[in-house]
Amino acid sequence: MTASQNNNWAEEIKRNTINLAYWTIAWTASMALATFGPIFIWENQAMTISGIVINLGLGAGMILANKRHLNGLDEMQKKIQLEAMAIALGVGIVSGLSYSLLDQTNVIQMDAEISHLVILIGLTYAMAIFIGRYRYK
Repeated sequence: MTASQNNNWAEEIKRNTINLAYWTIAWTASMALATFGPIFIWENQAMTISGIVINLGLGAGMILANKRHLNGLDEMQKKIQLEAMAIALGVGIVSGLSYSLLDQTNVIQMDAEISHLVILIGLTYAMAIFIGRYRYK
């Protein structure tokens, strides 16, 4: 790979990363608006449904931006991402179902909340990325 090609590839990764960040910020903001809008801003069910539909659309855009970002990575970075996603998916499914069973059988007194699972998946994914980058240096 020539220096020019390497620079173009690095610029593409940077553009894709920034694009993914914008989509993620927009999706997160729309999630907050759809969640807290009906509580603090409006009492109109049509606006709530609109907020959820917008959130769904932005979520689809974020997924596509993530796919574009992954497609632009080199083979090693893709391997790290794939392994991290596999670990996060496995931890999410196994832990999430166990957490739900604990709630259903009243072993825990609180309700199983999806936000706890989202946090666990996010932390697992971040830790797996960190470990993968360290391992493949």
